[in-house]
Amino acid sequence: MNIFTKLTSFFKQKKPGNTTTQSNLSSLVISKDLKNFLENEVLIGLDISKDHFWSSFEAIVNEFSPRNKDLLEKRDKIQSKIDSWHIDRKGQDFNFTEYKSFLTEIGYIAPRSEDFKISTDNVDPEIKTIAGPQLVVPVMNARFALNAANARWGSLYDALYGTDVISESDGAEKVGGYNPVRGDKVIDFAKNFLDETIPLADGSYKDVLGFEFVDGNIQAVLPDLLKVKLKNPAQYIGYRDDNNHAYSLLFKNNNLHFEIQIDSNHPIGQTDKAGIKDILMESAITTIQDCEDSVAAVDGEDKTAVYRNWLGLMKGDLQESFTKNDSVMTRKLNPDRNYISKEGHEITLPGRSLMLVRNVGHLMTNPGVLDAQGNEVPEGIIDAMFTICIAMHDLNKNGLYQNSKTGSVYIVKPKMHGPEEVQFTCDLFSAVEKALDLPHLTVKVGIMDEERRTTVNLKECIEVAKDRVIFINTGFLDRTGDEIHTSMEAGPMITKADMKLHQWIAQYENWNVDIGLETGFKGKAQIGKGMWPMPDEMLGMYNTKTMHPKAGANCAWVPSPTAATLHAIHYHQILVSDEQELIMNREKANLDAILDIPIHKNPSEIPAEEIQAELENNCQGILGYVVRWVDQGVGCSKVPDINNVGLMEDRATCRISSQHIANWLHHDLVSNEQVREAMKKMAIVVDEQNASDPLYKPMAPGYDGLAFTAACNLAIEGRVQPSGYTEPILHETRLKFKS
Repeated sequence: MNIFTKLTSFFKQKKPGNTTTQSNLSSLVISKDLKNFLENEVLIGLDISKDHFWSSFEAIVNEFSPRNKDLLEKRDKIQSKIDSWHIDRKGQDFNFTEYKSFLTEIGYIAPRSEDFKISTDNVDPEIKTIAGPQLVVPVMNARFALNAANARWGSLYDALYGTDVISESDGAEKVGGYNPVRGDKVIDFAKNFLDETIPLADGSYKDVLGFEFVDGNIQAVLPDLLKVKLKNPAQYIGYRDDNNHAYSLLFKNNNLHFEIQIDSNHPIGQTDKAGIKDILMESAITTIQDCEDSVAAVDGEDKTAVYRNWLGLMKGDLQESFTKNDSVMTRKLNPDRNYISKEGHEITLPGRSLMLVRNVGHLMTNPGVLDAQGNEVPEGIIDAMFTICIAMHDLNKNGLYQNSKTGSVYIVKPKMHGPEEVQFTCDLFSAVEKALDLPHLTVKVGIMDEERRTTVNLKECIEVAKDRVIFINTGFLDRTGDEIHTSMEAGPMITKADMKLHQWIAQYENWNVDIGLETGFKGKAQIGKGMWPMPDEMLGMYNTKTMHPKAGANCAWVPSPTAATLHAIHYHQILVSDEQELIMNREKANLDAILDIPIHKNPSEIPAEEIQAELENNCQGILGYVVRWVDQGVGCSKVPDINNVGLMEDRATCRISSQHIANWLHHDLVSNEQVREAMKKMAIVVDEQNASDPLYKPMAPGYDGLAFTAACNLAIEGRVQPSGYTEPILHETRLKFKS
């Protein structure tokens, strides 16, 4: 019995008559939560009848479900051929030329595309021309989703004061209330930022006593009443009056805005020569509202929660109340920001990130929708129909605010393997557009370059989506998991730390940018880089994440709104379009290097203690993530690692660790019993790390809970999981927990 049959059987055991209902004019069986939500919330205000929606949806399901199944079977066939190729040559010297020819012969490497340029139209400037940080947030969590959308603007002073970017030495500790010593360090950092970004024709912002308006421009007043203009007066854009003693000055650099906020009556402004109370930075330019890796949505009830928040974001009325410092606070979307230009005209800037939505991949089905035969419907098909329909509220301007000013819907699609799967996605979007009477190509696609077969065929993947594509990025985590699984039979892999230093990683990162620029992404679409995983290590991020804009990426993922504000500084320091011009003249990344398999040359020489340390590190990471996923339905969170460093974990990190153990287990570097004992040992560590969580259920000493069992299965059964994904085991276990 395969995982899909098992999940469907499990769902049917839950007496679907109590939880599902058949839709009108359709043979689909829909969970009551999902059906009521669609008919009573989503369709209100749209010129779409429920009968048309369900009948159109069924037609799409009937057309695309068999194609979806065929693509998954092709994945399995290709993987089986690769496994057999390595098994047949076990003990022989590796012949790379033969290996590459074999991959071409079986269609793993597709026929090469001729030169072309993408032609995507109606794309918002946040994607086309503004380089900056990007957030990825679980849309299932309303508070997080709102915080991320509102992270378009962030306080530089707060971001500095609350993080380790500012040292706590010399009396600048973050203790108690406001520490003026620390505050002075923050202000000094901020004034240096101003000197570097919008320099004065003479002098420093540290000496500025105030500002004056002269003929529509500003000049700074220095000691001895010396008045100086900006070195580049065009950087000053305009101002806003907050009240009779407070105002803000708006500046623009490298297509990014920021405000100098002046209020001499403010507690911080009172201490500043010029009355500056803060610098408000344009930060998270785009946000991916995620239905996939960062959420735990396993049935119709969960999918309804996901879609309801997406609906609230598209209509602008999503709110979330919570208690903080004994006060009830309500979070909602920020309004746009209004200014007066230096020419006297009104300027309106978006108050929120441009929102993209990440659908799930092609693999999983969901019991929230059953077809006429009682089979679960592929979840990616469900996501496409629902998220696009919901986005029509934005397209029709039904809400308080407008997300896309160009009339587009932006869907990021993960975990696609090669150009055929990208074509499937484009065809699916076309079918949904037709069903909902949307103009062709309304829906744009972001291609996540996180599977090995997509990497080696990236240009070919882009070509089939050349009139829809708005985004490519590298995802080291999933990409590494797929690297291990694809070459499982080639031999034991190097350690995860060594994996980051292997040549395929650097070449993969460069290849993504090279292909994007070669196919015309510059000034038209995003080239992205992956997540900084340590949300508490902001100094490390600030000191190193310049590498992403330097690499030609016009967006890069950060773990929090605070991180977005700090990372925005890098885009003021580096003009990505200039870097892209330089990169277009460099030698192109090497496909042969990308195909270099990171196996250990002499596994028998690995010290036993190193093997044990790697095993325990992997086990701890798996357990720390899985126990929250299964027991609490938390799809992404800050999980302490084995050294108690908080890391942002999602299914991608779990995929690496489980595949790495599975690989070493398969090649006898560790034993089944050794894995189980390491899991038990690390369960005690994870229990201790979560001791303060009132919702946490300890795994020790019984080691018989669903979460612990799932963690063990991910490692021990990892070799036979489709593409090494964690979703089948996690979904099945979470469904059992919920029942």
